[in-house]
Amino acid sequence: MHPAPSTRDQLSMIDSLNALPFPEREEKRTEDDIWSGPGYHVAVLTESRDFWEERGEEIVEEAEREIEAAFDALAAILTGRWGEPETVDLSPYLGVDSHDPGLGPESDLVVPEPMGFLCGLAGSMRVWRPTPAGRWLALAVGQADPEWPIQLLAGFGEASSLPDRPT
Repeated sequence: MHPAPSTRDQLSMIDSLNALPFPEREEKRTEDDIWSGPGYHVAVLTESRDFWEERGEEIVEEAEREIEAAFDALAAILTGRWGEPETVDLSPYLGVDSHDPGLGPESDLVVPEPMGFLCGLAGSMRVWRPTPAGRWLALAVGQADPEWPIQLLAGFGEASSLPDRPT
């Protein structure tokens, strides 16, 4: 479990990742819970306790409220910086794999990162398009499994990996 970082600490992490170039190959910085690769970064900004030992409804609801409050505080600041976010549904990316026989042999559909990572944890993400241009930032709340911590995640991706805003 991570210590609960302040909103200022979370913004500092976001600003650092926004300035950080995307690496040429996959990297994981375990000490910071940051995953990076060609065209993306993903970071755990904060997380709840895990639920291996105890998963009572009250305990889970409290953890959800704490993570949602952190999400809302951060989203308000990011909206002040970069305008209203768009909500992106991640469910279309679930189970999509370029080797999926249901897609047919001619399919070249590949889920770009960080959507491939995030769709395994969250149902949707809020997206801003910060400066510098050429990338987007997403916030998502997700959980890998009911026993695992609930996480507030930040993801950065290349602008080309996300469809344009609806017109």
